[in-house]
Amino acid sequence: MTTVAGPVPDAPHRRSGTHSRSQQVILVVAGLVVVGIGGAVLTAPDAFHAGNGIDFAGNSSLLSETRAAGGALLATGILVTLGAFVRRLTFAAALIGATVYLAYGLSRLLSIALDGMPATGLVAAAVAELVLGTACGYVVHRTPPGPPPTVNRR
Repeated sequence: MTTVAGPVPDAPHRRSGTHSRSQQVILVVAGLVVVGIGGAVLTAPDAFHAGNGIDFAGNSSLLSETRAAGGALLATGILVTLGAFVRRLTFAAALIGATVYLAYGLSRLLSIALDGMPATGLVAAAVAELVLGTACGYVVHRTPPGPPPTVNRR
């Protein structure tokens, strides 16, 4: 962009059109983790949650709600992973990854404050979610959002 005073340099914290290796690694790891979790929750919710003392006891409504969340996480993971390889998806993938991971991690912290300490595995999950959410936030910070959408006026 050029102003009366001359050209304005791009913001120093944004990288131009290429992925850095660290950004790709972050998106691949964050994406594959949530693909694995989403796939497991979608296909085997009883087995996945049993390690944390959660028993569905044949409650088909609870299983339906849990599988739906698993499907959403699986789809999110696919998008986040694709963002590592498809440049035009990088910003959106990182933003979605940061939002989902931080929402889960911060919600678990709220639950600890309101409901008490859960199983150790769920506390570890909260830590991992906060770390991965922050890492995806770093990718958002380092990636330009892309050109604004064009409007076709007739």
